[in-house]
Amino acid sequence: MSKSKPLIYGGQALIEGVMMGGGKHTVSAIRRNDGSVEYYYAERKQHPTLQKLKKIPFVRGIVAIIESAANGSKHLQFASDRYDVAPGEEEALIKQEKEQTSKIQMWLGVAAIGVLSFLFGKFVFTLVPVFIAQAFHSVLPGHTAQVLLESFFKLILLLSYIYLVSLTPLIKRTFQYHGSEHKVINCFENNLPLTVENVQKQSRLHYRCGSSFILFTVFVGMIIYFFVPTDPFWLRIVNRILLIPVVLGVSFEVLQATNACRNIPVLRLLGYPGLWLQLLTTKEPSDDQVEIAIASFEKLREVEKNPALINTIQHD
Repeated sequence: MSKSKPLIYGGQALIEGVMMGGGKHTVSAIRRNDGSVEYYYAERKQHPTLQKLKKIPFVRGIVAIIESAANGSKHLQFASDRYDVAPGEEEALIKQEKEQTSKIQMWLGVAAIGVLSFLFGKFVFTLVPVFIAQAFHSVLPGHTAQVLLESFFKLILLLSYIYLVSLTPLIKRTFQYHGSEHKVINCFENNLPLTVENVQKQSRLHYRCGSSFILFTVFVGMIIYFFVPTDPFWLRIVNRILLIPVVLGVSFEVLQATNACRNIPVLRLLGYPGLWLQLLTTKEPSDDQVEIAIASFEKLREVEKNPALINTIQHD
């Protein structure tokens, strides 16, 4: 009799909170401005067609990314709308939101806005380096030189953006919650009780982190671009756009592979570049931030054991 695979948990940092997700459920916990904790639930839709696609290598990564962007946007919206609103003022807030909601968001919904935002960001980080590299074409005209130059500028753009946004107080705190999310997952995977003391001893880095995935898209893209032309320039633009799903799909498989090899002495080094990037995208959390991450994870586990609890949590 075959054993079922252990459920893999993941999460996402929010403004003053953390979202945790399992197979079918996602739960967020945020710290309100009066110090209280509030939860939000969203189901991971199990569409039959998508479930089949998620079993196909290289395709499954694209589906997972889109699902994550769509679902994560709901939790982000919940956290950003409520973290600084005093409990009891929610009704007035909801009324105001309905009056101010754009027509685009009314038509597309929060989930679709999240996916479009992700795709827009990917287009920007893919195409801007192409134009910068092309500006040096007269100095470095070769195919290999142009691909290396493009990848270099993409890496610089990525690192500079992350570093600059991390300087803002709000993003710095969000990166602390990102660290607390990783610490809780690491503590759970190390089979330790989820206490603040145990969680704080864990690493704030994790092999499955989306930050690692973003970095892998730079290196994977560079390798793939070696096999497609850079001239003429219009063709270079077209193939960069068309190859976005390919780069995402391959990068996801690389992320999965590095996670599978993280306990193998030599192969674990393959995941180190992604971990190094997480030194920027995560910060050491305070005890109260760790408490929120633990609360989110424990509430998720409660919902998994007893789905009836969903009705006691605000949800979509």
